[in-house]
Amino acid sequence: ETNTNKQSAFVTAVNEMPSIPVKPVWIDYNKDLQKLKVGPAEMLYVQNKDNSIFRMRYRFDMGTFNERKLGMAAQYLSFLGTPQKSAEQITKDFYKIACSFSVSASGDYTTVTIEGLQENFNKATVLFEDLLKNCKADEEALSLLKARNIKARTDAKLNKGMIMNGLTMYARYGASNPMNYVLSDDELNALSSGELVSLLHGLNNYSHKILYYGPQPAASLSASLQKMHKMPVSFKILPQKKVFTWAKQTKNQVLFSDYDMVQAETRWIRNDEKYNPQDEMMADVFNNYFGGGMGAIVFQTIRESKALAYSTFAQYVTPSKKEDPFFTIAYVGSQADKFNDAVAAMNELLNDLPEIKSNFEFAKDGIKKDIQTERIVQDGIIFNYLQAQDKGLKEDIRKQIYENVDKVTFNQVKEFHDKYLSHKPYTYAIVASKDKMKMEDLKKIGEVKTLSLEELFGY
Repeated sequence: ETNTNKQSAFVTAVNEMPSIPVKPVWIDYNKDLQKLKVGPAEMLYVQNKDNSIFRMRYRFDMGTFNERKLGMAAQYLSFLGTPQKSAEQITKDFYKIACSFSVSASGDYTTVTIEGLQENFNKATVLFEDLLKNCKADEEALSLLKARNIKARTDAKLNKGMIMNGLTMYARYGASNPMNYVLSDDELNALSSGELVSLLHGLNNYSHKILYYGPQPAASLSASLQKMHKMPVSFKILPQKKVFTWAKQTKNQVLFSDYDMVQAETRWIRNDEKYNPQDEMMADVFNNYFGGGMGAIVFQTIRESKALAYSTFAQYVTPSKKEDPFFTIAYVGSQADKFNDAVAAMNELLNDLPEIKSNFEFAKDGIKKDIQTERIVQDGIIFNYLQAQDKGLKEDIRKQIYENVDKVTFNQVKEFHDKYLSHKPYTYAIVASKDKMKMEDLKKIGEVKTLSLEELFGY
């Protein structure tokens, strides 16, 4: 018995202590940040009124889905110098003015970050702009960078978490997916300094936003950047972006990867309908109640009550873009000999939602308290605005959730569960040892497909 409705005397005493509710604070996208133009680029600005530190980012609308070599180019820049200065000298120059820079590339964006003391903002910006425009090839640095990446790739194939991520991506997108859309080993080794340096030299020519958090007034900042951050009158057309297709789960399927261990790790994956703001609140309530933490139904049942798993969770995940679908992901990490019982226990919960009134009220109250105490500040305001834009939202969605969460009934959550999770086909992603798993047990779940590490990682 999990004694869900019982409390110790200590907890009762704590709950009876008087407290003043914290009031939530919303972001007003029209007041809490400014939107300006610097040449053809949009600048999103939040003033730092607390100290003399600045953080500025150039967020380019081009990532590794547009150009797979960008990941290596972003890493390469830190090891390069210019005709006038070595890489070591540039590092020292940044250090002397208490500033730094970094470049990173994701699938959708390439982001330059420059930060430090505002009194040295101009020096830091000019120093970086000179490096980006005039960086020169360093063959030895590229050779070492390639070796480091090859080592990281080898390590990734030994990491069961990375293998599970590969299976999950395969389940969500199919054979062509964001995880294996990378340079092959041959392509990586064939990279030349010239092509990477050329990418870096031309970066400012592509569309991007300038994100600034710091003490300098917006008008003078914009005027300074007009002079220091050189851009064309209009941006170049971006390279065509790789588009991935979402898989549709029409029947149960098992994706299996062999890994030498005594455990069996299992994920349930299912793509659902496209993002709808009205479903975000219901997803939050459902996750808090069903599978989002140690107090949720999934953990209490599978881990605490039945002792079938080391770790377990289940969530209905809200996408980050309006064109992407919600998806269900559930997980059980168990001993291999408990695999069948653990899978049966999760399937039982996915198909039939138990009702525990105290847990349900606690789940709703938890959402309200999280929103009440959350403070989105500094450049977090900018990123919250960008996330809202990606979802097609005009205002802080937390306000809508906070004002309506008390009205949600258990029957609504049960209808949500029945509609999206109950008795639905799933793709099961399983990482386990083939010597400790019975293939006939996997075949009872659905059609089994064993995937190689090359298929998962793309190299």
